[in-house]
Amino acid sequence: MKKLLELLNENPDFTVSQLAAMLGESEQAVAAEIDELKEKGIIKGKKILIDWDKLPDAGVRAIIELKVTPKPETGFDDIAKIVMSYDNVEDVYLAASSRYDLIAMVKGNTIQEIAEFVSRRLSTLDGVLGTATNFVLTTYKLGGVSFLDENDEDEQRSMII
Repeated sequence: MKKLLELLNENPDFTVSQLAAMLGESEQAVAAEIDELKEKGIIKGKKILIDWDKLPDAGVRAIIELKVTPKPETGFDDIAKIVMSYDNVEDVYLAASSRYDLIAMVKGNTIQEIAEFVSRRLSTLDGVLGTATNFVLTTYKLGGVSFLDENDEDEQRSMII
């Protein structure tokens, strides 16, 4: 299972036939394993990586750190569900940090838009004790893929836009 997941992570466009050949298994066994991994929620879909830095007017992205008070019954889950419900929030993580508990990746059209989102939405949520905003200036690597131009020819991913 781990090798199959590593191969799919490397290239989500591998066919069942290609995966079966690389794993030395039958196509039926590989297809069944993929279906099972999807049913269990281990495989969550297929994503194309986009180099937003190469597009004019692509907007801005920020890493927002949140210090929150966990709830006795649900811990950090309730606040994480609220944070991830916003359309401009791309990712949410529980972090092992002495300063912050949740990390949210946020997108916006301008720095001011993200600042307003943090001040009016995130920082006012019940249980949020503080935030720190870090704006992304350049993406060097994402999803295991280098975004440096000198490595573009060597990419193993089939679709990077």
